[in-house]
Amino acid sequence: MYLSNLFIPITKDLPSEAKIKSHQLMLRAGMIKQSAAGIYSWLPLGFKIMKKIEQIVREEQNSIGAQEMLMPTIQSSEIWKESGRYEDYGQEMLRIKDRQGREMLYGPTNEELITDIFRTSMKSYKSLPQILYHIQWKFRDEIRPRFGVMRCREFYMKDAYSFDLNDEDAKNSYNKMFFSYIKTFNRLGLKAIPMAAETGPIGGDLSHEFVILAKTGESQVYADKRILEIDLDEYDASNKSLDKMRKDFSSIYAVTDEKFKDHEFNKLVKKEDQLKTKGIEVGHIFYFSDKYSKPLNCLIDDKQGKKTPVRMGSYGIGISRLVGATIEANYNNEIMKWPKSIAPFDVVIIVNISKSNKENLEKAEKIYKELKKQNIDVLLDDVEENMSNKFKKHDLIGIPYQIIIGSKTEQDKFEFKEQNSKIQILSLENIKSQLKK
Repeated sequence: MYLSNLFIPITKDLPSEAKIKSHQLMLRAGMIKQSAAGIYSWLPLGFKIMKKIEQIVREEQNSIGAQEMLMPTIQSSEIWKESGRYEDYGQEMLRIKDRQGREMLYGPTNEELITDIFRTSMKSYKSLPQILYHIQWKFRDEIRPRFGVMRCREFYMKDAYSFDLNDEDAKNSYNKMFFSYIKTFNRLGLKAIPMAAETGPIGGDLSHEFVILAKTGESQVYADKRILEIDLDEYDASNKSLDKMRKDFSSIYAVTDEKFKDHEFNKLVKKEDQLKTKGIEVGHIFYFSDKYSKPLNCLIDDKQGKKTPVRMGSYGIGISRLVGATIEANYNNEIMKWPKSIAPFDVVIIVNISKSNKENLEKAEKIYKELKKQNIDVLLDDVEENMSNKFKKHDLIGIPYQIIIGSKTEQDKFEFKEQNSKIQILSLENIKSQLKK
């Protein structure tokens, strides 16, 4: 991609409505544009990053046998009345009527709809277990949307639902998802701590929220530092190993302020191991047994031919929220620091261009074509602008590697720089080798 062709409305001014760094940087870098309170358009740069996050989430869901589908954003009120949640959910639910006067709603979550799909499709224990997921827009009418994409009204989310014959099988599905979430956040370059959590309006009796550490987080985190040292390589995909993994994580103290008790913390965690900081919730998993299957009459025939409510779990990851959360966890002053797995481009070629000297641009275009042949995602800054402004702009965008074509460029060697590292003078072959790693 040539920068001159990229739709990227960068602004120098600090947006007055943005109070936290991720919101400020996303607006300044032209990643999003607010269309209404808590509702944003995702512009090409921000959308590209969000889609990369989505793909990693999808791959890790698929790896545990979850199957992707797609449910609508608009749902009938009837199934919510059947479950008893239509009135209980509160004003966060956007209720509407169609032209026939039928009560509809913009889905804040999908437990009712997925249960309705399952109950009309599966009748025997032989079809179990099943894990279904989709990635879809949600709407919750927050009373006070704030912090940009971190707490908005319309958001992009992965939610998955497991269906099992009994509690033991359902815990196995829960453990698979627990493992998948930790792997997902690791691939995103984030250290997420699983913490025992309240179930909230979803309900159930087993729940963990996944919190990444960030100074600007909404939640206060209290944890034993040892939880950060658990090695995932110690576990395999067997049910026994995954159960041990969840229990190992759960045995180490880690809570948000909702569950924090000072005397417990000081009793259970040595002073030198105590971690007190802020965090951002980026995922939440629930096991709620037959909370939805019973009232919605979602029954299957067990091995004895007896009808029994299917056991269910629910598992969410805020994909659009993760864009902002990743910035909060990684930014340095005005520099965006994207993990390489989700950076908008692999590398940017920054060219010192003048009207009297087109040679630098010609060199840059040769490198650009060569890198594209190697399937390296490259941005070529072909805009006439002073180099100081260019460096500031690309620090703001946060591309992890830079190739600089300017006065120090030799015949077959170029300046190459990784973010926050010293400049190296390398041949194109060495640069390709570094990028391919």
